[in-house]
Amino acid sequence: MGKAAATYKQKYSAQASAGEQTSAQKMNTVFKFNTNLGQHILKNPMIAQGIVDKAEIRPSDTILEVGPGTGNLTVRILPQARKVIAVEMDPRMAAELTKRVRGTAEEKKLEILLGDCIKTDLPYCDVCISNTPYQISSPLVFKLLNQPNPPRVSILMFQREFALRLVARPGDSLYCRLSANVQMWANVTHIMKVGKNNFRPPPKVESSVVRIEVKTPRPNIKFAEWDGLLRVCFLRKNKTIAAGFKTSTVLELLEKNYKAYVSSKGGDVEMDQDYKTIVKEKITKVLQETGLAEQRSSKCDQLEFLKLLFGFHQEGLYFSLD
Repeated sequence: MGKAAATYKQKYSAQASAGEQTSAQKMNTVFKFNTNLGQHILKNPMIAQGIVDKAEIRPSDTILEVGPGTGNLTVRILPQARKVIAVEMDPRMAAELTKRVRGTAEEKKLEILLGDCIKTDLPYCDVCISNTPYQISSPLVFKLLNQPNPPRVSILMFQREFALRLVARPGDSLYCRLSANVQMWANVTHIMKVGKNNFRPPPKVESSVVRIEVKTPRPNIKFAEWDGLLRVCFLRKNKTIAAGFKTSTVLELLEKNYKAYVSSKGGDVEMDQDYKTIVKEKITKVLQETGLAEQRSSKCDQLEFLKLLFGFHQEGLYFSLD
C-alpha cells in the first residue's frame, strides 16, 4: 500500500437493519457533505442494489470500492464477496462507515484505506465498484486500466456526459480521445441513467453507470504509445489527421524521439543530418501509405489508429520514450 493510505478494519451487515437505516438518515440530516470532494451520497436503495447486481460478484472476489461514503453500496457488496477494500479520502466518512458496520457478522470482511485513491497504490481486486467523485473520473479509469492486474470488471458511476463519451463510437458527436483510448483496453457498456434526485445532496448534473470489462488478453501495445498517438490525432478531432502532425510541438517531440531511436540502434545522432526534414518526410510517407492523411479522427476506429501507429513504428517514429 502507498504511504497515503491508513488502514481501518470494520464490519457491516448484508441487510441494513431498521436501526442502521434510521441512524444513517439521522446522520445525513446533520452531516455537512463536502461537494468539493464530490460527496453526493447515493440514497436510492434500488439503484444501489442494481449497481451491485451488475457487478456479478463471485464469493471468492475481492472488491475495491472507491469513495464508499456512508456505506450504502458497501452494505450490499459485503454479503456477496470474500473481502471489500474501501478507499475513502474523508476521515469523517470513514468514521461514519465504521459506526455503521460495527459489531456485525461480517466485520472481518471490510477494510478501509484512508487516503486519495489516485495517489495511493491500489491493492489487487477482482472487481471495482464506485459512486465516483466526478473530478477524478478520468484519472480513476486509467489508473484501474493500468494496474498490473486490472479488475476484470468495474461498475462506475459518472457524470452522464463523461459516461456517454466512454461509450461513444466513431462518428458520434461525443466520440473523442477518451472514447478511443479506453475502448482499446476494455469493453464499455452503459448500464443505467441516474437522476439528480437520487443523491444527497443532489449534484448539478445527471449521472450514469457504466460497466468496464477489461479485454483479455491485453492488446500487445504500450499504453504510452497509444495514448501519445491519440493525443496528436485528437488535437483537432474534426480537422484532418495530417493537420495534427504539422504543429511545431508534435514535430519537436517526434524529432527528439527519433534521435533517441537512432541512438539506440547504434547510430550517431551528432552527424550533420537534417532530422527535422527526415521526420517530416517520414510522417508524410506514413500518412500517405495508410491512406489516413485526409481522414478525421472523429471518424476513425481502432483498426485505423493501429494501422497509423504501426506505420510510424516501422519508420522509427515513437510518441514516448518508455
